[in-house]
Amino acid sequence: MAILIGCSGWSYDDWVGRFYPMALAKKKGDWLAYYAKYFRTVEINSTFYRPPGELQVSSWIKKGHDLSDFEYSLKMPDLVTHKSMVQGEASTAVHWAKAFEKTCVQPLGEAGLLGCVLLQLSPYFQNTAEAQRILEEVLDALSFRDYNYAVEFRHRTWQEEGTEEIDPHAMQILKDRNVANVLVDGPGTHARNAASVDHAYVRFHGRNYDIWYTKEKEDDFRLNRYDYLYSKEQLDPWVPRIKEAEQKAQKVRVYFNNHARSKSVRNAFQLMDQLMLPHESREIQLQNQFTLENF
Repeated sequence: MAILIGCSGWSYDDWVGRFYPMALAKKKGDWLAYYAKYFRTVEINSTFYRPPGELQVSSWIKKGHDLSDFEYSLKMPDLVTHKSMVQGEASTAVHWAKAFEKTCVQPLGEAGLLGCVLLQLSPYFQNTAEAQRILEEVLDALSFRDYNYAVEFRHRTWQEEGTEEIDPHAMQILKDRNVANVLVDGPGTHARNAASVDHAYVRFHGRNYDIWYTKEKEDDFRLNRYDYLYSKEQLDPWVPRIKEAEQKAQKVRVYFNNHARSKSVRNAFQLMDQLMLPHESREIQLQNQFTLENF
């Protein structure tokens, strides 16, 4: 059993001078190796916006082979979760899901570098009998016996009314296929019950409720909706939840998506400490390093 904690992405310019040393500012190709000194896993979100080509996947594999005991988790493309599934086009969703598995998931899996594949459902994908059928069809097209998959439910209809429990029928769909439901901290749907499968998945999005579903305000000091720092008191309740998940699962993957200004890094270190997980650490400077001389 193991708990792996990491961040959602690593290639952020605003991490330079906060997490990445200034000496690496123009050496983006070295960022992953530096990140991997502190974390054994990363969640790749770029695959959601555009399925990677063969050269990109090969690059991840090449870099991964140079790292020690490292894995990538991947986000299913929006062609599947936010377009085809929402439009009720199950066959199209299956086509794109199988293509992604063949071109990206399978090569990383064969290289021993695959963590989990995340299907983050659209907030417009509501819980209906048809939606459950589509979800089943997409999952059945995937190699869930060979690779770890997880589903993040986002529309409130997937929760039992008045609770933070995912609908039992949806949970059974996942359980039958050894697919994890994502435990979430952030605005919107909060899943608290974990499917009885052999792996678990947790995501922290931050708690910027006021700008989560709207555009950021021009005079707002926050960079974006992910510009949020969790306090120790806010993370405390997650310690027993994650430990409970560890008792039931072979591996628990935890990712911080509040990446603005390297706050995800700070919180990842903090949660490791609260869970008493051994790790390399360093001080994260959250503020810009400007002085009057800069102006």
